[in-house]
Amino acid sequence: MDIRNKANKIRLFSLKTPQMRAFHMSWFAFHVCFFGWFGIAPLMAVVREDLDLSKTQIGNTIIASVAITVLVRLVIGLLCEKIGPRKAYTWLLCLGSLPVMLIGLADNFETFLLARLAIGAIGASFVITQYHTSVMFAPNVVGTANATTAGWGNLGGGTTQILMPLVFAGIMMLGVNEALGWRLAMVVPGIVLFATGIAYYFFTQDAPNGNFDTLRARGELPYAEKEHGMAQSFGAAMKDIRVWALFIVYAACFGVELTINNIAAIYFFDNFELDLATAGLIAGLFGLMNLFARTLGGIFSDLFARHGGLKGRVRWLFIAMLCEGIALMGFAQMQTLALAIGIMLVFSLFTQMAEGATFGVVPFINKKALGAVAGIVGAGGNAGAVGAGFLFRSESLSYQQGLFFLGVAVMLASFCALLIRFSPQVLAEEDAAYRDAAAGTETPVDAIAAR
Repeated sequence: MDIRNKANKIRLFSLKTPQMRAFHMSWFAFHVCFFGWFGIAPLMAVVREDLDLSKTQIGNTIIASVAITVLVRLVIGLLCEKIGPRKAYTWLLCLGSLPVMLIGLADNFETFLLARLAIGAIGASFVITQYHTSVMFAPNVVGTANATTAGWGNLGGGTTQILMPLVFAGIMMLGVNEALGWRLAMVVPGIVLFATGIAYYFFTQDAPNGNFDTLRARGELPYAEKEHGMAQSFGAAMKDIRVWALFIVYAACFGVELTINNIAAIYFFDNFELDLATAGLIAGLFGLMNLFARTLGGIFSDLFARHGGLKGRVRWLFIAMLCEGIALMGFAQMQTLALAIGIMLVFSLFTQMAEGATFGVVPFINKKALGAVAGIVGAGGNAGAVGAGFLFRSESLSYQQGLFFLGVAVMLASFCALLIRFSPQVLAEEDAAYRDAAAGTETPVDAIAAR
């Protein structure tokens, strides 16, 4: 997809341009999605007692919360190409708010499982965020833009761990019991999700020059049909081995982050005998690293590209993944609280930098099938979380053992990054596009489109 007038700078404190409005609205929308998606996670100690859930049943709900997202992410990327990211985000946020507010009606394991399954669909918001910033920003800053919007969105995983126990405590002060308290607490993120969906529709547009409907009417963008249709786009992405290499890589970084978001609070609650609020605060530190860690991954991706082109981006991805696996294995061995927190922060740093590095590569795999590529790779993150979830549902396997095995898997997955190759022609074209964008000039693609 050839989009003109992409921004070659990130003006962080500006909302004047459509590029920066999309930047800020997309990370905020993804951030809010975490309130709904993982809002129940820091309250699981209370839910466990209320619904009398076993460790296996809790593990099944964790798997359910990320499993459905695999399928929805595959579809949402294609939907972005069809109707545009603006409408796709609005529909996802508004419809996704419903099961978040209605989870409070669950009164047994089965209904709670179905509610978490339905809520998991809003995790597809990540693909829209990455798609929207990819069509708004030029090659010299797209890695940083993608990483920052995704990172500040993922930050919601940390703030949710901290804020939801406080929301729960505030509701308890009204005199309700714990069984009703967690149910009422989940109404709060549901309302925020719905309001954000409406705001996204009115404050953003699909591309720098307008919405997709307008661009197609003016002949500046092909209609999503025939050779530009959803089936062709998905087929092209499916046949590319590089897409599946990134699928595995993202499974081993974002999939791990989703898993930690689900188990961290109850892990610290059980293993270090902490109260619910303290366990949630410590667990929230993992997600709060997204304030800068994923952005660093994107910045380093752009820096490696400056000196090594697309090969540099791939090289940095491999390094970040390998370090993540080593740090995770170390975290699994910690027996004291202070050391566990310290190594968790190191592990979190490399996990999120690897995520930023992954989507520093994604925009260059196949520009004509960007939505499909982003959807498949994004689905990999949730597929990884599903696979990891099985490690933590077994009564015979401790959380620490599961984390160690997960670290070994991440190290092995890091070598998949080395399968990502580009033709000499693409390498040369992207090097030229990077230099032109960095110099503030029109890229060759934009020049051709203008003529």
